[in-house]
Amino acid sequence: MTINVKKITNPNAGIKFTESPRWYNNKIWFIDIHDKSIKTVDLSGTVEKAIDLPFIPNGFGLTPKGDIVVGDAFERKIYHVENGSLQLLADISDRTVFCLSDGIVDSQGRLYVGDIGYNFVDPAAKPVETCVLVLVGTDGKSSVVAKDLCFPNGIVITPDGQTLIVGETIGNRLTAFDINEDGSLRNRRVWAQLPESVGPDGICLDAEGGVWCANPEGVDSVVRVIEGGAITDRIKVDTHAYAVMLGGPERKHLFICTSASHDPAEIHRNPTASFQVVEVEVAGAGTP
Repeated sequence: MTINVKKITNPNAGIKFTESPRWYNNKIWFIDIHDKSIKTVDLSGTVEKAIDLPFIPNGFGLTPKGDIVVGDAFERKIYHVENGSLQLLADISDRTVFCLSDGIVDSQGRLYVGDIGYNFVDPAAKPVETCVLVLVGTDGKSSVVAKDLCFPNGIVITPDGQTLIVGETIGNRLTAFDINEDGSLRNRRVWAQLPESVGPDGICLDAEGGVWCANPEGVDSVVRVIEGGAITDRIKVDTHAYAVMLGGPERKHLFICTSASHDPAEIHRNPTASFQVVEVEVAGAGTP
């Protein structure tokens, strides 16, 4: 099957590195990590800045009311945006190591956020298998809800709110948990063991239960996976894909966050980030 990929932003769009895309109010909301900001883009490719941040962000989501929740990646603090200003919600530096990874806000406004777990900017530092997921409640209380993960990255929650699926990038797998009423997790299991050529980064879910995975290090830039590990669709873009989100009028537009590099120095010298879009057959579902 031929899948047509359309680039909707260009080098003059003013974006440096796009992550954590979320479809809300007819736009993709995303963090521009190396521009320290939260921005939006629509299907026409129009980019607008929503808020400047005083830190490098990660762990981003929108509450059901559209309020922003975002993490300071290296200080490992979580903020809530109220009336355009940042308000500290939680300090989770004692529960995490070095840097935050992707996050997701559930239907109750709670944030799940991953922990990269090691000093990835140090070439001598080896990845670890002891990363965690932290749950931050709307009251700012936090707890570790999963341990011993291999670089937890993209996260989705099924439409019934009962299952959380997280991509373990260096574990080459998608891991599922049942969600308790209080937000804690149980019944950990491998939802899909993937080949070594697929290290899932950002992910999103469709209405048939398929998970689209950005795969920045692989030949296939984006893959669609079903429970058990079978790959049903493969997409190749002209650079590297880091995150995906199903949006658009019927949520059948797959937005792909791309960049030629994730090296901060190279990005500041020559930013190549773009949004590319593919129309797919199955609509998006669940959270985000």
